Amino acid sequence: MYKRLLGCVREFKKPTILTLIFIVGEAIIETFIPFITADMVNKIKGGVDMAVIVRTGLLLILMAVLSLTCGGIAGFTCSKASAGFARNLRHDIFQRVQTYSFENIDKFSSTSLVTRMTTDVANVQMSYMMVIRTAIRSPLMFIFSIIMAYIMGGALATSFVIIVPVLLFGLIIISRKAMPAFRSVFRKYDRLNESIEENVRAMRVVKGFSREEYEKKKFGAAAENIRRDFTKAERIVAFNSPVMQLCVYFNMAFVLLVGSKLIITNQGTTIDVGQISAMLTYGMQILMSLMMLSMIYVMLTMSSESMKRIDEVLREEPSLANPAKPVTEVKDGSIEFRDVSFKYSSKAEKYALSDIDLKIESGMTVGILGGTGSSKSTLVQLIPRLYDVTEGSVKVGGVDVRDYDIESLRGSVAMVLQKNLLFSGTIRDNLRWGNKEATDEEIAEACRLAQADEFVRSFPDGYDTMIEQGGTNVSGGQKQRLCIARALLKKPKILILDDSTSAVDTRTDKLIREGFRRYIPETTKIIIAQRVASVEDADLILVMENGKIAAAGNHSQLLDSCEIYREIYEQQTRGGKDDE
Repeated sequence: MYKRLLGCVREFKKPTILTLIFIVGEAIIETFIPFITADMVNKIKGGVDMAVIVRTGLLLILMAVLSLTCGGIAGFTCSKASAGFARNLRHDIFQRVQTYSFENIDKFSSTSLVTRMTTDVANVQMSYMMVIRTAIRSPLMFIFSIIMAYIMGGALATSFVIIVPVLLFGLIIISRKAMPAFRSVFRKYDRLNESIEENVRAMRVVKGFSREEYEKKKFGAAAENIRRDFTKAERIVAFNSPVMQLCVYFNMAFVLLVGSKLIITNQGTTIDVGQISAMLTYGMQILMSLMMLSMIYVMLTMSSESMKRIDEVLREEPSLANPAKPVTEVKDGSIEFRDVSFKYSSKAEKYALSDIDLKIESGMTVGILGGTGSSKSTLVQLIPRLYDVTEGSVKVGGVDVRDYDIESLRGSVAMVLQKNLLFSGTIRDNLRWGNKEATDEEIAEACRLAQADEFVRSFPDGYDTMIEQGGTNVSGGQKQRLCIARALLKKPKILILDDSTSAVDTRTDKLIREGFRRYIPETTKIIIAQRVASVEDADLILVMENGKIAAAGNHSQLLDSCEIYREIYEQQTRGGKDDE
């Protein structure tokens, strides 16, 4: 895990190494300052020329400036290294997610992935910053201060033999008590973000059903859970301060009492005032170093869960991969399902699709009808290899989809989903997702085919009209037509409409289908619909039931032979007559 995460340092190795170098310099200088100060105090006590005091004072000023410079440069390089590390980490997570198949994505919720790329990365960034700066500085200061304390104070430094183990024991106990609380917090962040995402996306529904108070309570409960866990953890960590203060004051009292007695009894022959002042300074440095190490331990404890969550994303292997020698050209839009069965997980007991045998010639229009849960969408998702079949094979252009280069295969298939998504930006920018090189004439032509050109031109800014996030400033039918136009710009060999005309009226639906017949006759068109009118003129209509093809044929054949199809048709046509 650590090797994977540290691999994200990359081009920021130099500032990382520079941070370590300057931190070592700062630590060495800081531990020598009390030594020189103590020596000057003893010289002043013994009587010395003013010139010596001035030289020593100038040396101390120089050392202080050097220490400050080293610390400042280390702070700059550390911030550059940690921010760069976090940027690379987010980039690698995002890049990894882009390689996922639907099967991989199903393992992580969208809110969880957002939390991992924001909160978790921020925690890991903070830990990295502390490791390359404080986690190096504190041990060095501890070691150097112990050495210098024994040099300066001799037997008086034995106080640290008592204080250090007591402080270490206390800090370790405190940190271990805080660990479980910190770990539980980050799992609850997912639920908090999920509540926010659901509420924002479904704001119209929430207001339509007057459920604002319920959503406030749900969010408040999630936030309260996090507050409670953080309060518990921080309450435990707060004991660091009194333990630290106890050790600091014990050390001061011990050094002052014992040191003063030694000075009086030995008349300054074994230890003098300068050594006592240095011992107090070194004692503070030692204890502060231990305090910082305890804080690093707590921070690493907090971020360890974040590291694991990030590593889960980075080590997740895409379930779909290109073959060794992939086919890069799709010959035509012919499709063949041969003995296909599919389930979403190897652990699943039931197949979503079973015993599918189907052959579609290039250029055909195929309609698919079926009730909710009949696996209509699952069937078409196997064509661009969004999932791999569990058994059997799916062929496009006479080649098994598993033998294609994934990008080439998906570049030849355009899907328009029922839940259409438009991105923030202009209408023109959204349409160019289908073809970034599309000219204005091609964009307008695609919109005319999708029956979108008229309403787009009715906007004051036309194709330069800004789409708000999620396409909230256009209607459902307009959104569907823009998504169809975007798919047409892709000039696919296979066009799949997954109930993507459900929000348009029957007349517009008919005009769209007529446009398909006239302008893209060689493109294979697969239309999933709930209305018989949307597929009745198709070359082939499939009736799906319980993950199987219950019947196949054209409109007249199915009216004669398929009871399910006939029942749907009669209900819809009778309903239409009743409405009249």
